[in-house]
Amino acid sequence: MQDLFLIHGWGMNAAVWAPLLGPLSGRFRLHLAELPGHGRQPYADQQDPSQWACALLEQAPQRAIWLGWSLGGQLALQAAMQAPQRLQRLLLTASTPLFVRAGDWPSAMPEGTLGQFAQALEQDYLGTLGRFLALQVRGSAQAKAVLRQLREGLSQRPAADPRALAAGLALLRGADLRPALTALNCPLHFCFGERDSLIPIALADDLAALCPAARVRRIAGAGHAPFLSHPDDWLDWVWEACP
Repeated sequence: MQDLFLIHGWGMNAAVWAPLLGPLSGRFRLHLAELPGHGRQPYADQQDPSQWACALLEQAPQRAIWLGWSLGGQLALQAAMQAPQRLQRLLLTASTPLFVRAGDWPSAMPEGTLGQFAQALEQDYLGTLGRFLALQVRGSAQAKAVLRQLREGLSQRPAADPRALAAGLALLRGADLRPALTALNCPLHFCFGERDSLIPIALADDLAALCPAARVRRIAGAGHAPFLSHPDDWLDWVWEACP
């Protein structure tokens, strides 16, 4: 049985994977990561992507399939750059090596969107986190159900450290891991929701052009959390990526 290392996204914790643990545990030995300052993981003032990746490597098996959602996927890419021997395969769901728009990366999120969240976070971090959850489900065919699941996941573990939330937003705004993507030496699989309001689906084509060897799956009707809104389709993607 293979080891599967699951990494949640910004502001969340490992409980977000709860609805998937049953089917996944039938095929994998599961290891649930938590980002610095999220859930039960302490925050040690990590500011750099390499420091966040080191925190994940400390939690991970010596060699595993890494599956990252959103910011968790970006940090999995960083870990692959730092310790390529530790990753057997890399599965990224609703994630990208560069979250914000650039001149040569036109399909991504406007930088101002995350900038507004960063400013609001300083004034009302709980309210800002709630608005970010709502943004994650916007456009999804099952928005209300997914929002409820995300909130339930948050409630099951300690609230994220506001300092870690600020640092995580800074990573989303500033980290460009496209060089790591093109240098990757393990199988790479992407999964996107076609209604994702944070990662425009057009970005899937940009990724395919940047890394032709990568396999890209699009899930119709899904938003930023396809594993919650469309679990059967998402699990099909995992089974196909890990034969």
